[in-house]
Amino acid sequence: MERTFFFYDLETSGLKTREDRVMQFAGQRTTLDLEPIGEPVNILVKMTDDALPSPGAIGVTKITPQQTLRDGITEAEFCKTVTEEIFTPGTIALGYNTVRFDDEFMRATLWRNFYDPYEWEWKDDRSRWDMLDVVRMVRALRPEGINWPFTDSGKPTNSLEDLTTANNISHEHAHDALSDVYATIAVAKLIKEKQPSMFKFLFENRGKKEAQKYVNLDKPIPVVYTSGRYPGEFNKTSVVVPIAPSRNGNVLVYDLRYNLEENLDKESFYPMVKELCYNKCPALAPLSVLDKDDGWEKIGLDKETIDKNLEILMRHPDFIERMRTENENRPEFPESIEPEQAIYDGFLNDKDRIKVEAVRNADPEKLADFHPEFDDERLPELLLHYKGRNFPNTLSEQEMEEWEKYCHARLERQLPKFLEELERVEDDFIKEELRLYLESLA
Repeated sequence: MERTFFFYDLETSGLKTREDRVMQFAGQRTTLDLEPIGEPVNILVKMTDDALPSPGAIGVTKITPQQTLRDGITEAEFCKTVTEEIFTPGTIALGYNTVRFDDEFMRATLWRNFYDPYEWEWKDDRSRWDMLDVVRMVRALRPEGINWPFTDSGKPTNSLEDLTTANNISHEHAHDALSDVYATIAVAKLIKEKQPSMFKFLFENRGKKEAQKYVNLDKPIPVVYTSGRYPGEFNKTSVVVPIAPSRNGNVLVYDLRYNLEENLDKESFYPMVKELCYNKCPALAPLSVLDKDDGWEKIGLDKETIDKNLEILMRHPDFIERMRTENENRPEFPESIEPEQAIYDGFLNDKDRIKVEAVRNADPEKLADFHPEFDDERLPELLLHYKGRNFPNTLSEQEMEEWEKYCHARLERQLPKFLEELERVEDDFIKEELRLYLESLA
């Protein structure tokens, strides 16, 4: 099957990936040479009765809940569209910071609408990538030919808006999803043109298996690693070595920029020690990449420092064990207070997977009397909420009472922060629309 890129971007009702909602989805398919295929996609998704948007987020995107209700589709319709028509076999989904933001929203949306939250990103030769860490590593190691922006205070910035401005790339409506998609494609083209070898290398090594070849506890050798968690003064790039296993098959890495013995009295060792997630397209490269074009100088390191700090680290196996234990005991996610948030609490068994598929394939008439006996305790309540959000006419009188009770409790939790943010909104139109929306929910 032919592989293609699908550049996409979301505008959301807030920043909490397991609580807030997708309001706009936009994207454009391209060839691997970044030539467009077909027409762009631009979809609004209806806000649901159980969610208050962040007024701050609405102030940025200018997409009101009323606009989504007027012109949008339901979450169930949205999930059907993206799984059947957009993230098709062979698709490489990517964007700008999609791996840590947009992809997480997609997982949560699919989960609460009875779709597998993961298959869209791996099954049938699907995969994903992220241009943000590509930009960061190119800036750090191969910056030639590209204009790199700085803030007014002189600090380096990799924001999409600043990057497009610095390179005279059209980006008229920043924070509109489709405009951001076009801008991301243009940035990808710029990097591919100016630094084709780096672009090709990072593309071919974006996957989990490739990352495991570079960062491997069986053969722990230093490797170049670019991460948003590292300081901007070194262009987010350092040299790390794997030290211990982490949860979900990931690994803890130590930043060899630091002499451990000079830092043992610190209360926190983050990000000196951080988790590297193999499945999040980490930007990795062998040390040999630093031997060209003054690579060591660009990231403020030298081989002698790396060798010295590695030797010191190896003299402290007690520290490595402490990091492993502390990471193992650290809560991975906040406690789930509703099934929608419980996406990472466990995988479904085969029986429930069949029943989940039946739920999402059921038409409204069948859904009204459809009450599967799930093994997973998250699913009965999730089904009620799914029906309430997408097919409220299928709810019985008792179910409607339960749905309204759930909505009321959830909105009550969100209301104080909503009102606090609303007071800070400067756009009078947005502020009035959000007040009216709150009244409509009440």
